[in-house]
Amino acid sequence: MTVRPATTADVEEIAQLELESFPGDAWTADYLRIAAEGGMPTVLLLVAEHDGAIVGHAIVSIVYEIAELQRIAVGSAYRRQGHARALLDHAVATATDEGAERLLLEVRETNEPALAFYASAGFVEIDRRPRYYRDGTAGIILVLPLDQGR
Repeated sequence: MTVRPATTADVEEIAQLELESFPGDAWTADYLRIAAEGGMPTVLLLVAEHDGAIVGHAIVSIVYEIAELQRIAVGSAYRRQGHARALLDHAVATATDEGAERLLLEVRETNEPALAFYASAGFVEIDRRPRYYRDGTAGIILVLPLDQGR
């Protein structure tokens, strides 16, 4: 398995993963293409490949000292095989290399597997946004301090 920056050739597969993972809130192929082309200078689009197939992706935004993990998704057939951890590790390393001091993210309060995954990676809750999602679910804001001594 490898993690690498996405190219425009990856966009359709990423868009399908978006629909599978975030059916009510998927990023469009057009939006993903702009990110892959570098049209969003603060956004990095990553993909995880396994045996030549795109099995997951992550979207991280880095603006000065703050990085935000906007998305991380792995196809259902490839979950619980380390792909999400590899994407997260790559996002953390990139954000650290770019000078970010912390990585933030939001997750639905009902998404227990994601909350456990992020807790195992060292993220801690710092706030909640009531009724943040369209369905009224609260968003949990998590932070991971980044090691600047790398």
